[in-house]
Amino acid sequence: MFKPLALAALSAALLAACAGAPSGKTAAPAGVKDGATLDLAILETTDVHSNLLSYDYYKQKDDPSFGYERVATLIRQARKEFPNTVLFDSGDTIQGSVLADYQALVKPVGCDSELAIYKAMDAIGYDGGTAGNHEFNYGLPFLAQVTNTAMNVDGVKARECAGPKFPIVLSNVYSARDGKPIFRPWTIVTKTVTATGVDGKPVTTTLKIGIIGFTPPPILDWDKRNLAGKVTVDGVVEAANRFMPELRAQRPDLVVAILHGGLNTSPYTPQMENGGWYLAGVPGIDALLLGHSHTEFPGPRYADMKDVDAKRGIVRGVPAVMGGFFGKDLGVINMTLKREGDRWVVDKDKSRSQVRPICPKKNECVAADPTIAPLVQEAHDAAVAYVNTPIGATDHSLTSYFADEGNMSALAVVNAAQIDYTREALARTNPEWKDVPVISAAAAFRTGFGGPDDFTDVPKGPMTIRNASDLYFYPNTLAAVKIDGAGVKAWLEKAASRFNRIDPSKDGEQPLIGKMAGYNFDQMQGGITYVIDVSKPEGERISDLRFKGKPVKPSQPFIVVTNNYRANGGGEFPGLKGDNVVLNAPDGNREVVIHWVEEKKTLTRKDVDKASWRFAPVKTKGPVTFTAASGKEDVAKSLGLPIRQLRDNGDGTAVYAIDLSKR
Repeated sequence: MFKPLALAALSAALLAACAGAPSGKTAAPAGVKDGATLDLAILETTDVHSNLLSYDYYKQKDDPSFGYERVATLIRQARKEFPNTVLFDSGDTIQGSVLADYQALVKPVGCDSELAIYKAMDAIGYDGGTAGNHEFNYGLPFLAQVTNTAMNVDGVKARECAGPKFPIVLSNVYSARDGKPIFRPWTIVTKTVTATGVDGKPVTTTLKIGIIGFTPPPILDWDKRNLAGKVTVDGVVEAANRFMPELRAQRPDLVVAILHGGLNTSPYTPQMENGGWYLAGVPGIDALLLGHSHTEFPGPRYADMKDVDAKRGIVRGVPAVMGGFFGKDLGVINMTLKREGDRWVVDKDKSRSQVRPICPKKNECVAADPTIAPLVQEAHDAAVAYVNTPIGATDHSLTSYFADEGNMSALAVVNAAQIDYTREALARTNPEWKDVPVISAAAAFRTGFGGPDDFTDVPKGPMTIRNASDLYFYPNTLAAVKIDGAGVKAWLEKAASRFNRIDPSKDGEQPLIGKMAGYNFDQMQGGITYVIDVSKPEGERISDLRFKGKPVKPSQPFIVVTNNYRANGGGEFPGLKGDNVVLNAPDGNREVVIHWVEEKKTLTRKDVDKASWRFAPVKTKGPVTFTAASGKEDVAKSLGLPIRQLRDNGDGTAVYAIDLSKR
C-alpha cells in the first residue's frame, strides 16, 4: 500500500534541504585542490522503444542491427574505458515494440512486477532518466504504476509498485489538480569519482550531478485522450527557468538537462517539439542529452545549424549528444572538469561528443550482453506466442517496399478497415452525418528509415496478429475529423512535401525523397483520387482531386479517418488542431485492422480500393532515384511500377530509378 506519511517525510526532507542550502562558497572536498582535473563520460541511451532483444517480431528472426542487449555491451565497454561514468536515458523507453504492447495492452504487468525494459536497465545500472512522449501512450495509470510514481492525478491510484531503481525526472508536465509536477522535476545524483590532483596523483572524491528532465510539449495534443483535463504542460524553456533556480540552489557540481527532443532553430514557442537549441541557452546547464528525432548528434544533419558544432557535439557552447534510436547506438559526452576555488568548471574546449554504433560496419556488430536475455525471456516468449495468433488470410502480398512510389497494397487494408469502423460508429452516434463521405488517411510507417529490413512485408497466405502489427506499427487510437474539400487538398499538399522538387531539365541523378519522415506521408483512399506533380513547388503539387470521379469542391464536406496523433496536430498538418474531431475511438488503429481482417477471413483485392493517386507525367533528362531494400525489382514489376534497380549498395539496400514519364 502507498504510505502517505513516508511521502510527507520525504517532502519535508526536500524542503529542509532547500532551506538549508548554503548561499556562499562550499568547502572543497578533502584532498581536492585548485587545479585538480576530472575526466567524466556521460553515457546516454534514447528512443530504445522497448527494443530489448535483437529480434524482429514481424519477420520472426534475429536482427543484430538493433537491440538494447547490444547497447548494454557498449555501456560495459565504455565503463572499462573511462574511469568515471554516469548513465542516463532520454525517454521513449517503455513503448514501441511488440513486447511493450504485450506487457501494456495484452497482458498488463501487475503492480508487483517490473517492466521488462526496466529490468534490463536496472541490470546495467542507470543514474537517471526522463519520460518521452511515447511514455504517455498507455495512459497515466499504467505509467504511474510501472515507474512507481505517486501522481496526484485523476484516475491514478496512489500505491507502491515495482518500478525502475533509478530516478525519473520531468519538469514540464503538471497535475491539473494542484499544478505540481507529476514526476520529480529534478534531483541530485551523487557519484564517487577519481580526480587527478595537481601532483598528478589520483584523488577519490564525490561529484554532485543535478539532472532535470523535459518531454515534448505537444503531448497534450498527441495524447489528448489520455491527458486532457488531467495534466498541463509547459514549454521546455519555461520549465527550465522555473526549476533551474531550485536545482542550482543545491550547489551541484554539474547540471545535465535530459530532453526528449531534438534541435530546431525556428522561432521559439512554448509548444516547440524540438526545443534543444533554445534549452542550451538557459544559464546553468552544463550538458544536454537529446532524443525524439531518431537521429544522431553530432552528425552531418546539423552541419549548417547556427551556433552548433556538429563535429564536436556542441550546441550554443553546451556539450550535447543524441544517441540514435531502437538500441542502435550509445551517446557519449567526454568532459574535462577543472577545480577552481569552490567548484568544478567544465573545460568546454576539451569536451567532445560521439555516437557509438553497435554495428560500426555491416555484419560487424558487437555481441549481445549475455545477462539481458534471461531477464526478459519469459515476457519475450509470451509476446512471440501472442503475435503468432491467427486472424485470417490474404490472397495477395501486402508490402511497403514502394509505398512512396505508388504501391498502396499495405495501406489499402488500413484505410479500408478504418473507413468501415468509422461509418459504423458514426451511424450509431451521429446519424445526421450519414450522407457525409468518409475517406481515410494512412501512412506507411515502415519505409526503410531503420534499415533494409524496415519495411512491411506480409506475404500471400495466412495472417496473424504479427502481420497486423506490421501493417500498423504504432499503438495509436483511431480518430476522425470533419473538414471540407479545401482541407483535404491542404492535407494532401502537406503530405506531398515528402518529395523533393524534380527539375526535368537537370542532368544527373535527382533524389525523389526529401526530409519529411515517411510516417507523415499520408495517402488517402475511400473514393478519393488525385495526382502528385513533383516538378511543382511544395503547396502546388496536388491536381485532379476527385471524389467518385467528380471534381472535389472546396466547400464539399468530408469526414477523414486518421489517428489521434494526426487529428490533434501531430505533424503540423493544416487545419488539424484537435478542434474538428468528430470521433475519438476507444480502439487502437491496429486493433481495428485486426478485427476487420478477422471478419473478412480472407482478404481479396476487391475488399480494398485500388491505388488512389499517381505521379503526374514528368520526363527528366537524368534518373529520379530513391533507396529501398535491394533485390526488389521483380516486386516493382509485378505491381506495374516503372522502377528499375540501378546499383546495389552492399548493405541490404539498393538505389532504384523511377520513370516519372510513365503513368
